[in-house]
Amino acid sequence: MGGVEIAPGVTVPESALRFSYARSAGPGGQNVNKLATKAELRIALADLPLSRRALERLRDLAGRRIAGEQVVEGEEGEQITEGGELVITSQSERSQSRNRAECLEKLRELIVRARAEPKVRRPTRPSRGAVQRRLEAKRARSRIKRTRGRGGEEDA
Repeated sequence: MGGVEIAPGVTVPESALRFSYARSAGPGGQNVNKLATKAELRIALADLPLSRRALERLRDLAGRRIAGEQVVEGEEGEQITEGGELVITSQSERSQSRNRAECLEKLRELIVRARAEPKVRRPTRPSRGAVQRRLEAKRARSRIKRTRGRGGEEDA
């Protein structure tokens, strides 16, 4: 299967990655006014071979970097987000190729984070011994404070 591996286990066709270039505001000396070194990567979310849950996490992680998505109502009245494309830009490097590589690296990091299934938080309760130790510590502290003298001489 041909394509570009953008993250471990995630391969997309080369045509799915659309790069455009513009003049950069970043470093570059005189070249900054002459060369288009800013890289912008666009990829449709539908082109990413991710599960529905991983795509939802990717949408949350990407935030404002998602353009053109629509919210539609599902069969059971739930809201479903469809479409959209992820837009990643880089202009921190002086060369177009390094900015392009940085865009791909940012995409890889987003996808790796989105594919990681978060652990389910299971509420726990303190053990009976822990509760007893905490209450005993509170009683001991209370006794210490109660035995302190009232008034007396103040240090000047």
